[in-house]
Parts: sequence; C-alpha cells; structure tokens
Amino acid sequence: MGCDGGTIPKRHELVKGPKKVEKVDKSAELAARWKYCALSQEKLRRPIVACDLGRFYNKDAVIEYLLDKSAERPNTEVATHIRGIKDVKELNLTDNPAWDGESNTKGDRYEALHRAMFICPVVGLEMNGKHKFSFLQTCGCVFSERALKEVKTEICHKCGDPFQEGDLVVLNGTNEEVEKLKLRMEEKRAKAKAAKKSKKSKVSEMVSKSEDSEAAGPSNSASNSTLSSTSSDPSKTTKPSSTTVGSKRSVQDMVDKSETYKSLFTSHSSAKRSKDQISNWVTHTPYHF
Repeated sequence: MGCDGGTIPKRHELVKGPKKVEKVDKSAELAARWKYCALSQEKLRRPIVACDLGRFYNKDAVIEYLLDKSAERPNTEVATHIRGIKDVKELNLTDNPAWDGESNTKGDRYEALHRAMFICPVVGLEMNGKHKFSFLQTCGCVFSERALKEVKTEICHKCGDPFQEGDLVVLNGTNEEVEKLKLRMEEKRAKAKAAKKSKKSKVSEMVSKSEDSEAAGPSNSASNSTLSSTSSDPSKTTKPSSTTVGSKRSVQDMVDKSETYKSLFTSHSSAKRSKDQISNWVTHTPYHF
C-alpha cells in the first residue's frame, strides 16, 4: 500500500508533531500600529487623534463609535476607555517631505517599507515605529524622544505653548508604558470628578445661603428702618398725652387751660350756633349759612 517505486518515507512525514507557533512579522505589526487606525483598521488620514493610552485613531471613526456604540464592529475593546470626544486629542503632525504616498509596486523596484508620512519637527526622525514618539496633551504637537532629551525645555518646540512633564503621552508604547498611562488616566479622571463634586457642593451652599438671607432680609430691613428713624429723630418718639391716658376728658373741663386755648376747639361755646343761624335745608356742608 503506497511507497511504490522504492520511495523511503521519513519520520516527519509519517508522525505528526506539534504545530509550529506562527511568528508575527514585526514590520507588518509596526505598519499596522503606526499607519492604520486602531479602531477601524483603515489607513490614517487627517484629522488624526490620539487617546490617553497613546493609540492612533481617525477622528471620523471615533465620532462614529461614540454615536453608535452598539454597532457590531471589530476592535471596539481598544476604545472602551473613550467616553467622549474630549478624551482624545487632535494631533499636530509634521509632514515628511520625502513621503511619496502609497505605491502599488510589482517587485521591480526597491520599496522603502519604513518610510513614514510624518517626521519629528526638531531632529527629522521618521515616525515609523523605530523611534519613540510622544505627544503633548496641551497642544497636540508630536515630538521624538530624542528631541525632548536633547532640547530640554518647558515650552513646545513647534507652537510655543508651555507644558509639563505630566502632559507627555508615549505613542504606541510597550505594555508597561500603557499600564502607567492607564493609571495616570484613572487618577486624572478621579481628580476631575472630585473637583466637580466640590464645585457642586460650593454652589449649593451659596444658593442656600442666598435663600436664607433673602428670607431674613425683609424683617431685618423693616426693623433696621424703624430703629434708624427713631434714632435719627428723637422728637418722633411716642409720648403718652394727658388726654389719652386714663379716662377721656373734655378740653373745656380742664382748669389749667386758658380760655383762649379752649376757644380753638369746636366744643367751645363760641363755636355753637343759635337757632336763627341754623338753615332750613340740608346741605353737604353743615356750616353753610
């Protein structure tokens, strides 16, 4: 059965051994990480954004993901930490003058696989994955690690905006660097949440204080106005008069008052009219003669 013609089979042809582990092509992996969107797996095109973990995305792909997170699309796990458009930063990239675009070669000429679309604006290194690059969360400018080490400054080399060391985010870093960036992202969000809560509590306290002051305002203003009026004009203080205190007495019965003073009142005898002075008709004014 078989092996006719004097063929001698070898051992590996008869005995099946363990399958060899397929090795990932490093050049292909670098091209996928630095030339393609991590979410849509499409080629990077402007506008290009990056998250707090240092991954590249096409801005339109991020917007589509945020508008419809329920859609079944591949690689959604790489964008679960993106809650809104504020969680990504648009990158200010420097074009590579030697970049001619993607060309479909047939193998008849040399093709530079590591030629990149963008370069470092300080030292001119191509952003192809062979060198570490970082971007600033303040302005979005991208620089190589060599440029940041050689030219140490706290001002952006490209736009001039100030920055701190904590504003640097490594692009496509190692697993350890990604874990550090993740911890820093969580701490930043926790601080922002705590600051927002404290701000809300302060606003609520101010509103409650203003309501209390408005409620107590009218009574205090009325009491203050009465006190100020009495203090400014002491002559207006109420004094008990002799006519109001005790039983009511007629002015004409007061012995200590003069006749001239008594004649000022209508109860005096001079103010009374005789029968001849009383009119025979009724008028609106009883003193009409």
